[in-house]
Amino acid sequence: MNGFKSLFASKTFWGGLLAVGAGIGGFFGFVITEEDRTAVLELGVGIASFVGGIIAIYGRIKATKQIGDTDAEATGE
Repeated sequence: MNGFKSLFASKTFWGGLLAVGAGIGGFFGFVITEEDRTAVLELGVGIASFVGGIIAIYGRIKATKQIGDTDAEATGE
């Protein structure tokens, strides 16, 4: 595997969380269909993407350094 991603961007995380929730729900008599699982998984990934985007925008607004070419800065260009 190459690179990293947020825990909340992981479909495996959301799928596992959903499986645990479905197990707990089943203990209390709730039934979650495959369609419900798919919808909740997609919703979770969508929410995680939205929150990640907001955090990225906020981070850029609050940043104290400009984005630029570090090589150009080192060579004085």
